[in-house]
Amino acid sequence: QVQLVESGGGSVQAGGSLRLSCVASGGTFSNYIMGWFRQSSGKTREIVASVDWSGNYPWYPAPLRGRVTISRDNNKNTVYLEMNNLEFEDTNVYYCAAGSRSLHPGLIVIATEREYDYWGQGTQVTVSS
Repeated sequence: QVQLVESGGGSVQAGGSLRLSCVASGGTFSNYIMGWFRQSSGKTREIVASVDWSGNYPWYPAPLRGRVTISRDNNKNTVYLEMNNLEFEDTNVYYCAAGSRSLHPGLIVIATEREYDYWGQGTQVTVSS
């Protein structure tokens, strides 16, 4: 069983930057594809970024490319999400997720929520305009 704990959320003004962290425990970190999602009240959870086990292949949905960066440090069992030029619409709860490579052979990154196997509790990001 993998436990994921996010941190780094908070309040920031529009145009600012924030870096979220997610520390994993209970498994071999490099066995997992990692992702970040976000969700606001009443809306479905949406993908923000995903990264392969090595960190060499990040993926972003088109609307967020250029504003977010996902990275990972397998020595620290940690995945990061750096967000720049934040907008009011980025206000959400941000979730870290892990997808087992053994359960999803052939996948380098994972863009869909249902294919992730473990989730963190989320960290709130609030952007003020």
